[in-house]
Amino acid sequence: MKFNIIAKDANSKARRGKIKLERGTINTPIFMPVGTLGTVRGVHQSELINDIKSEIILGNTYHLYLRPKLEVIKHAKGIHNFINYNKPILTDSGGYQVYSLAEQRKITEEGVKFRSHIDGSTHFFTPENVIDIQRDIGADIMMAFDECPPYPCNYNYVKKSMQLTHRWLKRCKNRFEHTQKKYDYKQTLLPIVQGGTYKDLRKISAQEIVSFDFPANAIGGLSVGEPHEEMYEMTDIVTDILPKEKPRYLMGVGTPSNLLENIALGIDMFDCVMPTRNARNGLLYTLDGTINIKNKKWEKDLSPLDERGTTNVDKQYSKAYLRHLMISKEILGKQIASIHNLGFYINLMEIARKKIEDGDFIKWKNKIVKQLDVRL
Repeated sequence: MKFNIIAKDANSKARRGKIKLERGTINTPIFMPVGTLGTVRGVHQSELINDIKSEIILGNTYHLYLRPKLEVIKHAKGIHNFINYNKPILTDSGGYQVYSLAEQRKITEEGVKFRSHIDGSTHFFTPENVIDIQRDIGADIMMAFDECPPYPCNYNYVKKSMQLTHRWLKRCKNRFEHTQKKYDYKQTLLPIVQGGTYKDLRKISAQEIVSFDFPANAIGGLSVGEPHEEMYEMTDIVTDILPKEKPRYLMGVGTPSNLLENIALGIDMFDCVMPTRNARNGLLYTLDGTINIKNKKWEKDLSPLDERGTTNVDKQYSKAYLRHLMISKEILGKQIASIHNLGFYINLMEIARKKIEDGDFIKWKNKIVKQLDVRL
């Protein structure tokens, strides 16, 4: 992984850069669509590449391990061949999924014992076998195994959880350095800063992560229910400590406004299920605000889905037609809405990059975040 900073904003920590991997170049700030099971739900890979213009997507170690299982992915010689997507893929380690299985798992020093949400079968994740699994999956970017504490959570638990994450990171790094790639391209391992919403713990964790000298760094444990202002405060603290010359990835965030505010705080990479999940429920994002396409006000509106949209569906279909599909529970409606929302997120990042280059990012950001939250 190589990272070049092309431009910096004079009035914030925002920067515009390029991450170079063997499989392609990623322009930052970047939003990464989430393809939990190796697919971005309802969206063809050709649409991701040619219409939405996605440069990287996510898969999830926990889910891919359970379905389709590693033997299938290995038989296909990696996730890229299996899903027919030739651009970079990042896999989350499964730490967040373990967090969400609070009633079905037990955390120990060695790792996490958990029951499958599919059939109740018992499995055990350790820092070592999570690295092995991600080697088998073949992601270009792999994430270290961590524990994501819930919100709210008491100080002592978060501190112990953070320390466990740091110990697990040492084991992940050791395993990564003593194993080989399974396919014909290099893989990169990234660490995750934890510490909940406690300033001192976030500083300690960030400093510990920096000492490992990975090529990029991630921030986890946010967007788990805390107020947005607390998220921004933690991000600001951590990005002051993480190296400026390396990419910073804020995991699981968020709304369009969240992305722009965190770009101003020095974040380069984002992922979130929000654009596709909300699309399937009829919520559309536009530069003018959000649309609930199921509302009756759109019933006879034959104007294009989004005059300023960048995907084929934005000009091809009307608001009235999409409303009809959603109300009728036609699968095509969810597909169209998902393509639109992902295209919006990717385009918002492209605009942000241009504004950073032009030197007026903050002025634009402060204006647009107010408009993005307007209900049309």
